[in-house]
Amino acid sequence: MAPVTVFGSAVFANAARVLVCLEEVGIEYEVVEVDYMAKEHKGPEHLSRNPFGQIPALQDGDVMLFESRAISKYVLRKYGKASNVDLLREDSAEEAALVDVWTEVEAHHYFPAIAPIVYECVVFPARLGMQPNQKVVDESLEKLGKVLEIYEARLSKSKYLAGDFFSFADLTHFPYTYYFMKTTHASLLDKFPHVKAWWEDLMSRPSTKKHGAGMFLEP
Repeated sequence: MAPVTVFGSAVFANAARVLVCLEEVGIEYEVVEVDYMAKEHKGPEHLSRNPFGQIPALQDGDVMLFESRAISKYVLRKYGKASNVDLLREDSAEEAALVDVWTEVEAHHYFPAIAPIVYECVVFPARLGMQPNQKVVDESLEKLGKVLEIYEARLSKSKYLAGDFFSFADLTHFPYTYYFMKTTHASLLDKFPHVKAWWEDLMSRPSTKKHGAGMFLEP
């Protein structure tokens, strides 16, 4: 058995965040499927891993973790140096702080704007057969556009969000942006050339290519 086990496959955006980090550090891991439609994530076995009944969870020996951003940082922190992968930049207080800033921006500004579009246009149609709530989509597109204006300004000054180095601050954007780019609203990025170039750079990495192929929900 692999030393690290992820409960939840790349089809789940938050699990994909963890899986690309595991790929970046290059360690062996195992993926255990959690049947969402059968509500296995709400059953006692999975609740023992994640008491909130959400996906993913990660087990590493006696350590059991949930919350994908925290899991991802754990993976990068524990296994990154041995693999010469430094996506948290913790040897520099200033660089680490900038990684933290833009990781927080993703969680508190970018994600709340983009996630409703992904749910309405990809997840709900694929999982529940529902049509998108256009009001929710339109309001979220407006919010996302305002967030991307800030990203465009930032990325006009540096190649990546935390500076001229690739970091977890960039990688954490992968899963929801990947699904957003599968929707009919992907052309929004055309208005932000620096953001689009940054996204294309992110998608050129082996880790995102591999797990993008595993994200097969279709709108």
